[in-house]
Amino acid sequence: MTTEQSEPPTTAHPAPSPRAPSTDEMVRANQANWDARTPVHVASAFYGLDGSRTAEDWFAPFEWTDLGELAGRDVLHLQCHLGTETAAFADRGARAVGLDISAEAVAQARRLAGEAGRDMEFVRADVHRAVEALGDRRFDVIYTGKGALCYIPDVTVWAGIVAELLRPGGTFYLVEFHPLLDSLGPTPGPDEDGRRLVLRHDYLAGRGAIRNDSPATYTDGPPLRGATTSYSWRHGVGEVVSAVVGAGLTVRRVRETELLPWPRFPSMVPSENGWWRLPPSEPIIPLLYALKAVKP
Repeated sequence: MTTEQSEPPTTAHPAPSPRAPSTDEMVRANQANWDARTPVHVASAFYGLDGSRTAEDWFAPFEWTDLGELAGRDVLHLQCHLGTETAAFADRGARAVGLDISAEAVAQARRLAGEAGRDMEFVRADVHRAVEALGDRRFDVIYTGKGALCYIPDVTVWAGIVAELLRPGGTFYLVEFHPLLDSLGPTPGPDEDGRRLVLRHDYLAGRGAIRNDSPATYTDGPPLRGATTSYSWRHGVGEVVSAVVGAGLTVRRVRETELLPWPRFPSMVPSENGWWRLPPSEPIIPLLYALKAVKP
């Protein structure tokens, strides 16, 4: 057996392959990345925190139909970021609690709630530690989505956490970008705006985490300063539904819609409710989906 000591001193060794980060390390990288994103997002026109957008603007009309009356109910918003949607629950009379992994985001959410005079609570915790962070508190409604699920490594574990935090008879409501949307990408084409959409990315899980190294974020504003690495995971609709059912929840409704709350692609046009859709010349495809489940 050859040992390092017996190698001739002139022998060159190939550089060792970098060790793949653990799931915990990837989650911590995401936390740092969201801390770095937060000041850019707060100042951005995208979030409209200067009053140009309201909390209601982030919801499709069908969400309020599915959620029903919220006044007097305990509502938990997982992965709430700046609390823009959490605020809408408080405005409708709910006892609203937001939870997010980013200390910077939670600090800004608390500040914004205080300035608006909204009675809301925000908790800093990784969603995987939500049960521990919230103690014995349980909720009538748990809401999450619109860019949250891609940061969950294992939706089976996640669904179990959601089920544990719900009271019997409570409602879980997920509104998330459709995995088909995440599979589409623009490519040069002969159409009017010079771009067409094709399948460019995986729909299903199977290749592990996707590493992204970029100083850009999805809003307007300057590039990030440090902590530019993030990780995400693919989750198909079937995987998510199976995880929710496996956690003991009863699925009551699954919706798919062609609408988005902002124009993801340059060719998108406004819809009648202020959201965005692909133009009539394009096929009607699902860009967002919603899942409603209850705990028996």
